[in-house]
Amino acid sequence: MKNIVKYLGLPILMVGLLWSCEDLDVPITTQLTPEVFPQNSTQYIQTAGPVYAAFRGEFSFSYWFTQSLSTDESILPARGGNWYDNQGYRMLHYHDWTADNGNIGSLWDWSSKVIGTSNQAISILDKTMPAGADKSTMISELKTMRAISYFIMMDSYGNVPLDTVYGDFTAHAKSDRKDVFNFIERELKKALPNLNPVAGITTYGRPNKQTANALLAKLYLNAEVYTGTQRYNDCIAACDGVINSGLYAIEPRSTYLQMFYPTNGPQMKEFIFAVPYDPSAVTVGYNGQMYHSRYDVPRSERAKFGLSFTPSAPRSTIPSFYAYFNDVNDIRNKQWLTGLQFMNDGVTPVMVSTTKKGYDQFYTGSDGAAAYTYQLNLTPDILLRQNPALFDCGNDEIAWNMGYRNIKFYPDAGSTSRNQNNDVPYLRYSDVILMKAEAILRGGNETLGQTAVSLVNMVRSNRTTSAAWSGVTLEELYQERCREFAHEAWHRNDMIRFGKFEGQWGFKTNSDTYRRIFPIPTNALVLNPALTQNTGY
Repeated sequence: MKNIVKYLGLPILMVGLLWSCEDLDVPITTQLTPEVFPQNSTQYIQTAGPVYAAFRGEFSFSYWFTQSLSTDESILPARGGNWYDNQGYRMLHYHDWTADNGNIGSLWDWSSKVIGTSNQAISILDKTMPAGADKSTMISELKTMRAISYFIMMDSYGNVPLDTVYGDFTAHAKSDRKDVFNFIERELKKALPNLNPVAGITTYGRPNKQTANALLAKLYLNAEVYTGTQRYNDCIAACDGVINSGLYAIEPRSTYLQMFYPTNGPQMKEFIFAVPYDPSAVTVGYNGQMYHSRYDVPRSERAKFGLSFTPSAPRSTIPSFYAYFNDVNDIRNKQWLTGLQFMNDGVTPVMVSTTKKGYDQFYTGSDGAAAYTYQLNLTPDILLRQNPALFDCGNDEIAWNMGYRNIKFYPDAGSTSRNQNNDVPYLRYSDVILMKAEAILRGGNETLGQTAVSLVNMVRSNRTTSAAWSGVTLEELYQERCREFAHEAWHRNDMIRFGKFEGQWGFKTNSDTYRRIFPIPTNALVLNPALTQNTGY
């Protein structure tokens, strides 16, 4: 199933040259031109491929970092100077980022790149592909990919430029967030009739009808944040579109964790839209890598997970977030590494050999060089023992073992590099179910005989053997979302909607509300003089 990524990420066949040769005095016979490419179904797919390759690029990097490290879900402190990275991760935690933050800049560049690549492919196919159902479907898929990218930009930066014309290099000013919201809504509604109505291998990694419905549900659930106007009944209607399709189901407790394994793919019943990854198909010119294990697996557990590389594992969670995982019968607890560590047989302890000074850099005994062996023990608290100003826990075993680690995207022992084979879901069916429950709790109308609590229990009955809930509050639903979507890059979106983004967690005390959106990156302001900086920055 993993060869799907090769279909989506076919090499870029110099499509940028297709429309640049018309005014040359000397005929060009060795370059690609509209007269020779694209001219058949394979070449049409090749023209669309770069859009999906571009989207795969920073999806598991700058997008994940900005959406997760800016919340209480995750923290990436320095360890002996390692991973300080010019304050980039520290800023995301403290909410004192600037327009020069590398991750915020990369997020803008990535989403802009997907939009620009989409504009290019849409323009080419509109001019070269014969009219018919195939053309309508392919262009609607590309416009949905562009809408997803605009949703990410609008959600992250607020007012952003609307640019949908390939070849228009004029400077575009920011459009009001409401206008961008309306554009996304229109694009998705126009695309819906032409998108593929089926799910599975034939549409995997590409948007189908229910991708558009699920994204509309996201748009409407957050409408009050984006536009000041509630759209909860519209959210429920979009969710019902997905539910009534009958294409999806909630994975049972027995296969919940497998949804995120290296072997996942089109067979997962919850995946509405997922981003395929394949270690052997990283497209030249696009990052396209997904190696969460590098950040999450403790460096002493390389052998346990059979990895071909030594992970550095700087990324942890914060005790207040882990506290939501408080049901001993919940399968979602197993996505975490906590406490004393054992090999996969559950019996053999993971032992680490070092020195007394290597274990504790602050050890003052005269025998600091003496051998010291201990069982790996991951502790919950993050302590900046070496240098609080530099966000540094220290460079000893105690420091490297601080923080519980999330291995939802289970380490890929079959990969010969640190790049993993795990596909990453963007929209899941359980999200649709919980979005509908939340919209009802916030005042929307019940439909299909479903109540907020029945919907939440629909998810929980497939996650825990504990008793069903007799009622549900917004706070309880928020905590359920924390458990269900940990490390799936939706937590910032959730925290803002639930009014928790300005709270205190870890070392963060900043409560500035303007930080609900990121600053326009400095490099974007330089390249586009029509842009203005967001308020507060």
